[in-house]
Amino acid sequence: MGANLSWPNNDRTESPGTLQFVAPRALSPKAQQSFQQGMAHLQSGEAALAVAALSETIEHAPGFTAGHVFLGIAHALTSNIYPALDHLEIAMKLEPDNFAAHYTLAQLNFKLRIPQRGYEEAERAMHCNMNLEQRKLLNQLLREERARERNGIARPWFNKPFSRPMLFLAGSGMVAATIAALMHMH
Repeated sequence: MGANLSWPNNDRTESPGTLQFVAPRALSPKAQQSFQQGMAHLQSGEAALAVAALSETIEHAPGFTAGHVFLGIAHALTSNIYPALDHLEIAMKLEPDNFAAHYTLAQLNFKLRIPQRGYEEAERAMHCNMNLEQRKLLNQLLREERARERNGIARPWFNKPFSRPMLFLAGSGMVAATIAALMHMH
């Protein structure tokens, strides 16, 4: 993931090249402080420091959706993919209609070359309340992924189960190999 990872949200302000988010007043002072520190670290490209600060935010406010989304982004930027996925999924559970969580997870899945999951999350993001900027970003993400698929190497999909004849053939082969190995040992 690059340093230009961004996502739109109605309650943040953005200027070119920046991420700014105003923490809600409902957070405790420690959670607000650590959240703002984490955002400052993300802003300056210090993702590892952002992980530490945003983790502290989540300790103080485990139900803070934006904290989980930004912690997921910070983990992704430090190449800690499983924690990134975990925090983005927690954010979606906390707020199923959160555009930022679905968009970020779609973007991460596309970067990881898991297009099927990326398209599923993009579809979920489409069902969230979006403003014009969000709709443009989502459409651009989908356009880029489709172009990558057209210009890239075709990759197999591993989501289809084996057919019964194929399973029978493979099972028969395993039984035959086991019998042959046992006969060879005697």
